[in-house]
Amino acid sequence: MTETQGTDINIGEIVLHHTSDAYAIDFEPFGTISWHKWPDVHLGSLTLNLTPTKHVVFMILAAVLVLLVMWITKRGLIKQRAHQQAPTGFAGFMEQMVLWVRDDIAIANIGENGKKFAPFIVALFFFVLFMNLLGLLPWGATATGNLAVTGALALMVFVVVEIGGFLKLGPKGYLGTIFPHFEGVGGVGGAVLTVAMAPIEILSKLVKPFALAVRLFGNMTAGHFVVLSLAGIILFFGNWLIGIPTAVVIALIYLLETLVAGLQAYVFALLASTFIGLMQTEHH
Repeated sequence: MTETQGTDINIGEIVLHHTSDAYAIDFEPFGTISWHKWPDVHLGSLTLNLTPTKHVVFMILAAVLVLLVMWITKRGLIKQRAHQQAPTGFAGFMEQMVLWVRDDIAIANIGENGKKFAPFIVALFFFVLFMNLLGLLPWGATATGNLAVTGALALMVFVVVEIGGFLKLGPKGYLGTIFPHFEGVGGVGGAVLTVAMAPIEILSKLVKPFALAVRLFGNMTAGHFVVLSLAGIILFFGNWLIGIPTAVVIALIYLLETLVAGLQAYVFALLASTFIGLMQTEHH
């Protein structure tokens, strides 16, 4: 490749093109499937656009795959138990995965009410896991690399945490999570501390879903940025001496990304369970 050809390649454009959302799915070099933006929906002064984007398509695909996998697992377990067989094969593996998420993530961190929240945590784990893994497939897209998606998931966890805490603690106990009671401090001093701590307690409630959203978004986006940037370097230099070792590094990072996809699903489910568990205990 000549020097002029190298300078024509914009690595930043390559990275953003493959990681940003769009009304199209690329199947290079075979072509592109694109669709037109739907007309906006007006609700008073609010304007909404309900056109599905690339990330929405892969998010729906992840949900369908989770349902399909669980349905296949259920059918397999029913058939094996009908013949009085121990769970084996794919059905047995998935059963162990579900039990691990239920027992070691949900119940272990939430406590006595863990079984009530276990279906939510299990669904959350597999949904995030499938979205992460779909981004590693050829022509795939990582929906969790979109801050709107991770923000919506974090908002869902926030609602479950707060409503679950309110139902568990009652109105008086829930107010205790905003206006904490200080043991051994009474009178005016205790009242001042209680009121002064309220903004901090409210802020801590809002920081938790923010951390959930940004952590997942950042980790899933960073890996793709590194892989695509290295691929862009190969195209930029067009040199075998640079291309071969860079390709090896890309392959190793891709394997690491597979591990990160599962790890981030685990961390998201773990933190969600921890936040729910903290609200399910009596606040002091």
